[in-house]
Amino acid sequence: MRTYPIYRDIRKGAVIWGLPLSLFALLMVSVIASLLIIIFSFGVGPILGLLLWNGAFYTGLARWQGHRPTLGTNFPKHIHNKKQNLLHHVQY
Repeated sequence: MRTYPIYRDIRKGAVIWGLPLSLFALLMVSVIASLLIIIFSFGVGPILGLLLWNGAFYTGLARWQGHRPTLGTNFPKHIHNKKQNLLHHVQY
């Protein structure tokens, strides 16, 4: 019979790009503000500066949160809906 490992990290908070939702929302506010500045400025300098700012801001938030800044997937390998047994006499 095939056995499956139990995924126990289900209570961890949601993470997008290695950031919790509140910090990800802050990053998106920065990106949208940068886009508004890029739309109304007609130089290459501000565009490159804002790209560097957003990259440094993301890296800083990710390091401050303690996550490695990666753009890979954060989904678990296995998801199950098995109910937790409150009687601890059964082995999993």
